[in-house]
Amino acid sequence: MKIQILIDNRSSWIIPYGLKLVREIEQLKPESEITITHEHKEITKGDLLIMLSCEKIFKKLELNKFNLVVHESDLPKGKGWSPLTWQILEGKNTIPITLFEAAESVDSGKIYFKDKIEFDGTELVDELRAKQGEKTVELILNFVKKFPSIEGQEQSGESTFYEKRTSKNSELNIDKTIREQFNLLRVCDNEKYPAFFILDGKKYKISIEHFH
Repeated sequence: MKIQILIDNRSSWIIPYGLKLVREIEQLKPESEITITHEHKEITKGDLLIMLSCEKIFKKLELNKFNLVVHESDLPKGKGWSPLTWQILEGKNTIPITLFEAAESVDSGKIYFKDKIEFDGTELVDELRAKQGEKTVELILNFVKKFPSIEGQEQSGESTFYEKRTSKNSELNIDKTIREQFNLLRVCDNEKYPAFFILDGKKYKISIEHFH
């Protein structure tokens, strides 16, 4: 069984979970050949391609028998960008997560498994990612255990889409309370896209972390 893991962002937060996935699969299926790469062009013919938090669309889906993607929404609802972040901003603490087959049309392939990630409303971005990463590993391992005796179900129902987030989405409203904007502070990355506000023409950055 040839398994390839693609993480096309070399600085992605999910890399430690990709490495954990390699270790878990090696224990589960020691006879497997498993590799991890950051380059689309390095993907070759095989049994299973796992794409984790990829920023570009991988097009050569014919190379592998299965092409797995994990998306934090109840597909076909919540297609698109940063679904976990958008739902946290909507005030949700129970976030659906879906393991599905990549297809030419984004986020539209057959669904293999669905589960949920539970939050308590206090987690900051690193803790949100940790729970997301652990559940991602769990779903993929479930697939590997059942491989190749597994079938997906076609998506059904109305599709909705989340737009791509930019640094502008981290702007705080100086006329709203911290409580009103706490979920926005939770999903901001202190380094890559920090929370900020603009006052009297000047821009100020705000960092957030747990303090004991």
